Amino acid sequence: MTTRESIDFSHFLHFKNFFLLQEEASYQIRFIVTKQWTLYSVTPLHKFSYGKLWEYSKQLSNVITAQKEKRFILDGETDLMFQAKFSSFSVLKTKGKKQTAVLIKVSNDDDEEEENKVVWMGCLCYACTSDFVETLPEDFTCLPLFLVHGAQGFSNIVETWLQQTFDCYFSPLHINPIHLAWMAAIWSGCSMDHRMQATELTFSVPCLPYPLDISYAVHSEDAKALWDSINSIQGEVKQEEVELFMNSLYKHFHRHFKIHLSSTQLVKVSTSVASVHSLGKIKVCNLLF
Repeated sequence: MTTRESIDFSHFLHFKNFFLLQEEASYQIRFIVTKQWTLYSVTPLHKFSYGKLWEYSKQLSNVITAQKEKRFILDGETDLMFQAKFSSFSVLKTKGKKQTAVLIKVSNDDDEEEENKVVWMGCLCYACTSDFVETLPEDFTCLPLFLVHGAQGFSNIVETWLQQTFDCYFSPLHINPIHLAWMAAIWSGCSMDHRMQATELTFSVPCLPYPLDISYAVHSEDAKALWDSINSIQGEVKQEEVELFMNSLYKHFHRHFKIHLSSTQLVKVSTSVASVHSLGKIKVCNLLF
């Protein structure tokens, strides 16, 4: 079973639709903002239970410590170098959906510095169409988006344990140029008190014997003015509007450099709201979004 086609990238177009801001939001959301996350798609989890998060924490702590220290963990052993913690992450929840995100933190208890204790984080999120979820049997939980921040070694251990425990499968989640264009258009149109960062688009030139990227930076105010002149209904976005936004940028670039960006491939978008790469790497830059 695969969920790649059911991932809904519209959640990333405007983060206020994805984050339910609550009283504890400022505390929880600091784990998300300013960190680069790598995205994976995940098939439904079999027999996952929100009521067993403490049990999962204990099991994963044993597995990580055993693999990192190359030893067996005795039953009842509590003084472990690495501690894993599963917790509900209510701030990262899609409005109107019952599935709550699950945050997994791995800490190194040997590190005396509090800020260095957390060495790896992962977050299982709900981000798919409701029609798909309704077809699942009751013993499956759909949290098809996995955000990862930390060393690959910890990622491999955690993913292997999750796959073996819940009979699921992880695969890298890449973002195609169409979705990147939507993000570029809508994020450029977001109103902000301080627009410090330009809208920067990175394009990859195909069919060359060596890698070549083209970086195209647009002043944030100019990008917003262009999108506002195209977007007819605030809060609603049409594919034709996104295409017009991108084509306008292409024409401006061609006028100055005689290069057809439409013949290249959009691979990265960076704005004051967030940055995202086609290889599934995303960083939220602004707390408000």
